[in-house]
Amino acid sequence: MLILENILLALSGLRANKVRSLLTMLGIIIGIASVIAIMTLGDSISSSVTDSMSSMGANNVTVGLQQKSTTAETLSSGMSFTFGPRMTEVQDEDLVTEEMLEDLKAYFSEEVAGYSLSESLGSGTARTGSLYAYVNALGVNKENLEDADLTLLAGRTLSERDQQEARKVVMVSDLLVNNLFDGDCQKAVGQTVDVLFGSRYRTYTIVGVYEYENSGMEFVSSAEEDTQTVLYVPLQTARDQNHNTSGYRQFIIQTAAGIQASDFCTQVEEYMNGRYYKDNDSFEISAMSMESIIKSMMEMLSTVSLAIAAIAGISLLVGGIGVMNIMLVSITERTREIGTRKALGATNGSIRLQFIMEAIVLCLLGGVIGILLGIGIASIATRLMGYAVSPSVKGIILSVSFSVFIGVFFGYYPADKAAKLNPIDALRYE
Repeated sequence: MLILENILLALSGLRANKVRSLLTMLGIIIGIASVIAIMTLGDSISSSVTDSMSSMGANNVTVGLQQKSTTAETLSSGMSFTFGPRMTEVQDEDLVTEEMLEDLKAYFSEEVAGYSLSESLGSGTARTGSLYAYVNALGVNKENLEDADLTLLAGRTLSERDQQEARKVVMVSDLLVNNLFDGDCQKAVGQTVDVLFGSRYRTYTIVGVYEYENSGMEFVSSAEEDTQTVLYVPLQTARDQNHNTSGYRQFIIQTAAGIQASDFCTQVEEYMNGRYYKDNDSFEISAMSMESIIKSMMEMLSTVSLAIAAIAGISLLVGGIGVMNIMLVSITERTREIGTRKALGATNGSIRLQFIMEAIVLCLLGGVIGILLGIGIASIATRLMGYAVSPSVKGIILSVSFSVFIGVFFGYYPADKAAKLNPIDALRYE
């Protein structure tokens, strides 16, 4: 009951001095709002990026060529020197061939479910008359298209026959349809589109329209016609147009269920390098899992968010000093009240508790207002950036706890000073 009475007394005191109480809470409000906004923004970005990367297949393994880290040279004198990587161009004999992929799948028959393959045709501009849309043309196989998890709005996806016959057909985004065909997806299917790559035009027939979704890792222009979207082409078509008959610089392994991707990366590197790249002077195979990339990104974003939040938390210290200052002023103004309470039998402990509770209530109110303000600011910022809002529960709990701590820490000295007042001197105070 004593605690409840002290809370009610604290609230009545705040109502009696509204402007002074608000100004005192301002430091707490700004500090808490800053911390909550930064942590919520960080969590929202982390959540969106993680979901986006997970949708690509968190258990998939990306395998590609990389320059060998060192090369050794021995002189006639017998002295050996180690140099950095030789920056050489990838030759046809360095590429990963179809035969290597088949061999890898046979060797790891229980681990490898399939391959997601792609061939980039580069960035270009799709045109029909004076209308245009920016695209990034990408040749993909069936598995790669499945990993993309596209929502089909009209037409069909790329078929096995398209792949085998290297047909000049494409899947385009609804943004491209908006720019070139007045947003009519059904009308766009079956139409041809010319794509300018550098100084060369290539013509494709649209067979399907997919719904464009921002992955959370790309810049979206405010002007829809300036947003670059992916133009999906059959893999063999892209390889033919690139005159690539040798192999791949990079591919993605779709692992079977239950496989630990990080451990499998090491096995793939050891097998491929030991079998095919042991005698290659310039290149070797490197493998990494989406799981490890997500983990690294989460750790980095979390560290940055905490560092910035810690800097913003300095304003909480300033707010705490403000609370201590106002409590000292309040004690001076209420000296006769304290003396009267002590003369009527109030103990030092009850006086101390009263003023500590006032400080806690002051900080908690400031904390609640700061939390609401911080979430509001973060919500606006995340929506403007195109991310889903993900309030930081950890930040909210931390902020509430810190508000109580500030109330106790900065309220104790004034409260202790009030408790130690001599009742006779207090009653005589003018």
